[in-house]
Amino acid sequence: MNHKRSESKRITFISSFVPRQCGIATFTSDLITHTAKASSGKLSAEVIAMESADRLGYGDAVKLTIRRDQKKDYLAAADYINYRSDTFVCLQHEYGLFGGKAGSYICELLENITAPVVTTLHAVLEKPDASYRDTMILIADASIKLVVMSRHGVSMLREIYGVPADKIEMIPHGIPDLPFEDQASFKHRLGFTDRKIILTFGLLGRNKGIEWGIRALPEIVRRDPSILYLVLGVTHPEVKRNDGEEYRLFLQRLVLDLGLERHVRFINHFVTDEELHQFLNAADYYLTPYLHKEQLTSGTLAFAMGMGKAVISTPYWHAGELLADGRGILVPFQDHKAITATMISLLENPAACNTMRRRAFEFGRGMTWTKSGEAYWRLFGGLESPAALGVALDLEALPTKRMTVKELPELRLDHFLRLSDDIGILQHARYTIPDRFHGYCTDDNARALEVMVRCHHYHQDQESLRLMEIYFAFLLHARKPDGGFHNFMSYERRFLAPIQSDDATARVIGALGTLIAYSPRPLLADLARDVLLHAMTVADDFSLRGRAYEILGLADYIKGFPDDVHIRREMDKAADCLMQSYRQHATADWPWFENQLSYDNAALPSALFVASQTLQNKTYRKTAVDACRFLIEATFTGSHFSFVGCHGWYPNGGEKARFDQQPIEAASTVRLLREAFAATGDPSFIKLMRKAFYWFFGDNDSGVSLFDFRSRGCHDGLTPDGVNLNQGAESLISYMLAYLSIEEEQSTATAVKAANG
Repeated sequence: MNHKRSESKRITFISSFVPRQCGIATFTSDLITHTAKASSGKLSAEVIAMESADRLGYGDAVKLTIRRDQKKDYLAAADYINYRSDTFVCLQHEYGLFGGKAGSYICELLENITAPVVTTLHAVLEKPDASYRDTMILIADASIKLVVMSRHGVSMLREIYGVPADKIEMIPHGIPDLPFEDQASFKHRLGFTDRKIILTFGLLGRNKGIEWGIRALPEIVRRDPSILYLVLGVTHPEVKRNDGEEYRLFLQRLVLDLGLERHVRFINHFVTDEELHQFLNAADYYLTPYLHKEQLTSGTLAFAMGMGKAVISTPYWHAGELLADGRGILVPFQDHKAITATMISLLENPAACNTMRRRAFEFGRGMTWTKSGEAYWRLFGGLESPAALGVALDLEALPTKRMTVKELPELRLDHFLRLSDDIGILQHARYTIPDRFHGYCTDDNARALEVMVRCHHYHQDQESLRLMEIYFAFLLHARKPDGGFHNFMSYERRFLAPIQSDDATARVIGALGTLIAYSPRPLLADLARDVLLHAMTVADDFSLRGRAYEILGLADYIKGFPDDVHIRREMDKAADCLMQSYRQHATADWPWFENQLSYDNAALPSALFVASQTLQNKTYRKTAVDACRFLIEATFTGSHFSFVGCHGWYPNGGEKARFDQQPIEAASTVRLLREAFAATGDPSFIKLMRKAFYWFFGDNDSGVSLFDFRSRGCHDGLTPDGVNLNQGAESLISYMLAYLSIEEEQSTATAVKAANG
């Protein structure tokens, strides 16, 4: 494990996120920025973004999105987190952000992850109904720390929800660390010279009570005609989606009715931080006339107070706390006359107003984003690190239990459907977009057929059945009269040179054997058998790996036709080819089938294990064990697998190429270790099988995930710079074959346990 990985702390933030127009999205972006600064580069932050109804263009920090009302997205996110096993989770919670009754879908995610969770609460209800109370208690139970932004929040958690005091942290809402500046230059810049500005900003909604500020204005402007009330901000996206601009239009009509057109201006714009700072610096007074006391935190109020504005506010919880001790003035809810009187008092007593502003500014120095970032970093740094996958130094230290169904990501065929049309599966992709230029190949369609047969056998879903028939039809079309198969087909449905591929034919035999063993319909098995037997007429020309693929297919064939002596002899012949190559090349220091480790290495000993089990041949098994242990020694570092890279391979007597590592190596290694355990009963192979599968999820040389939880695809390789961003068919198929190998091993273990009572 490299030095950088061991020092950094990975935090996965679950939140809305920029560019979504949402206060929590902006808060989380600022929180990450300033916590990263406090960490001196040790924070590795990533985001799982709560998606709004609008599809947004997120930056690189967002690794996954959750659609609010799609329960399966929460479970997919849990899968993602579980396979980033060195991460903490920092949840930004507000009930309306999440789907389900009382936002309960987030509890599904929390209940299905093992990572330590720190939850920042943006709302705590004083009198929750049963469902909201249950949600909060579940979140509290799942979190090792709860962060609130006010002392009132601390007392509510303790008294209403029974949360222990040592589980609660109070960290104020961060604010910009800006100087106490004169307004004149900013007013001039914004075109408000000679105006006294009252400002309200934030996303508009009826709970903001802006109408009460407008109703207060007539008497104020009679006292001082320079008054201008700026209402800065767009309508809240959810409010706009449900009610349109009804509230803004109501406010505009009220302005007209009161004759205040020269004294109220609506700026319907979601401002940047820089723009907001300019407006705040230009403002003389800040008004938050919210309608209800149940407001535990207000970032807008914190910003205004921290920049030394003269604040008038209704007494919601956060305002009561921030504006105490003369840092602002509180007025009753829905009382425009009180706002009028207070505003006139400030206009007539500028010295008292400036004293209040100075107190607010000085108090705000303890709430800057720099201080909040430092507080969060201390919190994260004081927590015990989650157990990382890459900590074991030997096999004895690895976990002994099998993977459970709960540990596996949800099986979804999204990327198969994306890459496939009515002809077959396309070979390549540019990122996640199918690349039609390179067309199709028989090799990929054969392996994709195997995936769908096994997938349908275990899940009985219609998507896999439909794809199975498409891929099988492709293979039938690719047949040649001599029994072999074309390999490459253009997008225009023309077969390309070379005319025949023996390895592709061997892959077809492997897939057809699977279809024969697990066919959903007898007629499909009969057709597959005819095609397989015809393909066997060219098997003598297969390469070493072709012989391995042949063995794997014939083993499945024999499950359907156990008395077929001819096929058993053909398997024995193929296994003997592997043995001959092994005897020719193996030495005491290099017990292997060739003079180098190259591509899909694990297929060779895996096939011998299968042949040893099917044919009851102990010699095959011994050779397979020796070769398997050699391959493990060459590719397992003691903490994770580091497969042979395709840029140079690993010649006998030379150095192993580290990159590019291919997903097919992980997939075939998972299957090899499953077959090794089946043949020997040695539990160390089960332990290693887990490790090989985890390669897809970041337990690798680069510590990055090749499986893409968003697309459900798999990146095309591990490079010196991270992952190859393309997600083609071979990588996807490799991941799915590894997944199904794990699933089949679970099924076998369950069946054995049931048989033994």
